[in-house]
Amino acid sequence: MTEMSVERELLKMYKLMRAHFGYRNWWPGETSFEVCIGAILTQNTAWSNVKKAVENLKNGKLLSSRKIFNSSNKQLSFLIKPSGYFNQKARTLKAFCRFLIHNYNGSCSRMSKVETSELRNKLLSVKGIGPETADSILLYACNKPVFVIDAYTKRIFSRHGFFEENIKYDGAQFFFETNLKRDIGFYNDYHAQIVETGKNYCRKKPGCEACPLKGLLTK
Repeated sequence: MTEMSVERELLKMYKLMRAHFGYRNWWPGETSFEVCIGAILTQNTAWSNVKKAVENLKNGKLLSSRKIFNSSNKQLSFLIKPSGYFNQKARTLKAFCRFLIHNYNGSCSRMSKVETSELRNKLLSVKGIGPETADSILLYACNKPVFVIDAYTKRIFSRHGFFEENIKYDGAQFFFETNLKRDIGFYNDYHAQIVETGKNYCRKKPGCEACPLKGLLTK
């Protein structure tokens, strides 16, 4: 398959998903900082659980970098308990807030001004932040043109024959970023469409009959 035909197929998949789900307006969050917090809390859990944890932080008046950094581990873990792995995530939240305060005076706006690859490396140096979380922060909070890869992405596109499901994160990201135009809004909604398709249809036990991508499956 040529580069042009790969791009056409990827665009066709996007259009089918968007026609089915509509524009997703993702990532939910009132501020860039809230988006960062959500990106950390969503590791290994459903968004409905993250939403509860974020609401707890808001109600506890703790949704700021300095308040999270200065909170006790016990208090923070209790508030984010709905997101699961709450002790581990509390440590990651504190580490991220320390990073944000010490490097950018607690400002996501200042952080966003850093060049993409440099900022990505810095985020990956924060304990508890891996590639998917770092790229979610870069794309959704910092408006950087990076394509986020998750388990849904690997599952959907391996089932459609683009690569193996066990492909490395960087390999999958390279595939999308070299075959699609680099556009923040496009990357944003494409990933959101993938999440909806994976969550609703392309599960471990797939529901192909109702999936918007059904007609593209190869025999």
